Amino acid sequence: MKLQSPSLENIEAVLVLTNMPDQDSAETMARTLVSRKLAACVNLLAPCQSFYQWQGNLETATETPLLIKTTSLRYPELEQAIHELHPYELPEIIHVPVTGGLPAYLTWLHQETQA
Repeated sequence: MKLQSPSLENIEAVLVLTNMPDQDSAETMARTLVSRKLAACVNLLAPCQSFYQWQGNLETATETPLLIKTTSLRYPELEQAIHELHPYELPEIIHVPVTGGLPAYLTWLHQETQA
């Protein structure tokens, strides 16, 4: 399969991080984001232990981290979808610009997130 290569300057890839409370909700989130073309790929990582302050209390939780690959054009809709689908009152949603990568992968990412 040969991918058409748009100018890489036009591909503004971003990595979005969030955590879900369990594997089932993480899988549901991943499938939803990819099926809506809001993300080209979502990686579910191994469960981890999170420690944080919430409403004046030290909390701990086992969570499943998600690495979500998308573009800056799709990010606003992706953020809204995470917020709507997430069970937490205040979900972690961190947006990190991707400053480089394999050109063919970035092209694929761009193509898979076309609305």
